[in-house]
Amino acid sequence: MTWTLPKPMLAAPVPDPALPRGWAAEPKWDGWRAGLSVDAGRLVLRSRKGTDLAPAFPDIRAAIFQLPDRTALDGELVVWDAGRLAFERLQGRMQRRGAGAVQLAEQWPAHFVAFDLLRLAGTDTTRWPYRRRRAALEELFTKHQLTAPWALCPSTTDPDTIREWLTWGATGIEGIVLKRLDSTYQAVRGWRKYKVRETEEAIVGAVTGSPAAPRTLLLGRQDAEGRLQYVGRSTTLPQAVGRTVGEMLAPAAGGHPWTGWTFSAGWGTRETLRVALVRPELVVEVGVDVARDSVGRWRHPARWHRSRPDLTLADVPRFTSGC
Repeated sequence: MTWTLPKPMLAAPVPDPALPRGWAAEPKWDGWRAGLSVDAGRLVLRSRKGTDLAPAFPDIRAAIFQLPDRTALDGELVVWDAGRLAFERLQGRMQRRGAGAVQLAEQWPAHFVAFDLLRLAGTDTTRWPYRRRRAALEELFTKHQLTAPWALCPSTTDPDTIREWLTWGATGIEGIVLKRLDSTYQAVRGWRKYKVRETEEAIVGAVTGSPAAPRTLLLGRQDAEGRLQYVGRSTTLPQAVGRTVGEMLAPAAGGHPWTGWTFSAGWGTRETLRVALVRPELVVEVGVDVARDSVGRWRHPARWHRSRPDLTLADVPRFTSGC
């Protein structure tokens, strides 16, 4: 019987980093979630959406000899640059293959930060409680003396350690992930996550300028019924960013939820924008302030942070009227 990577266990956002009794905490990394398995010298490296990442990471593939056969890990791909996690360097590696991937692996080597053990030497561990999986993961690193690109994600039940982690934002630590000690590994939102950074996710529903190189993005979130509601517009994108984002967008097909809508050029003005609708599929991360209108839309333009093609629409917080 062939073993396949399970769907990833996910985390639900929480507004408070307090550690409940019977839970542990781990740092939340500014990287790319990935599942990894090794069978007979063959590497499977997949994103949350199931994309095959192995060709883009020859440095990870070259290091699988350190792992015991028939072992699988859940973790985060990260790239370090000048003492901080550099998501933009990591994202730049995703589309490279062959000689290009090898070149970037030498220039911007990746690490795989392991935070869960899914299979160990042929034994499926997903039904083990977290505390047992964690102990086995630590033993795996110790017994096999794993070195770079493998890294063990810290885990703690000490509130003081958690408070220290929450001050590490400058290095790219986004916050913490909370995991119940007796929880098994399931494809549900059984974990919790607390993010320190003042950024939020939204869905691109339309653009101004050329769809191939948009000038600004019109952003939305789904409401409780799954309808895409407009929440605000981005600031003007740098030209290079616009071209990169344009490659991830597709023209709208029939039945776009914003067909026939008009959009204001600014909060409190009557000037309307000329927009091009796109398929509402791309998630982006933007910086926003606390100012909202009575409907719950952002009053000020959202500052561009980065695209998040690794996220699905379900990962974006719901639109709540009047929030």
